[in-house]
Amino acid sequence: MSTMYEQPVLPVGDTRRFGAVKSAIESSFSTGKVVEFLKSLDRLKLRIRDFESVVKAGLLGSSTASEYSHLGDSDQGQIREFYLASLEKVAPELRQRFFRLYSYY
Repeated sequence: MSTMYEQPVLPVGDTRRFGAVKSAIESSFSTGKVVEFLKSLDRLKLRIRDFESVVKAGLLGSSTASEYSHLGDSDQGQIREFYLASLEKVAPELRQRFFRLYSYY
């Protein structure tokens, strides 16, 4: 009777805005842009796991904060989870290089 937990798939309420915010996150963590994104976080002394501060600072694009704020609670939660999963996929050598961003303090 040992079954593994499966996270339920929640429906997206506003697919257009959700897609725009998700695309901005994917772009920021893309191979060609991730170093500059991490440098921006470091310059502004933002914690990488503080999604709300990152989006409000405009580091995910100028319109992303507005798009995100118009999403429902469920969609916002899914976006935050996607962002956190994306930052964990950054290459280990970059995570080491930007250790302070990733450390808890």
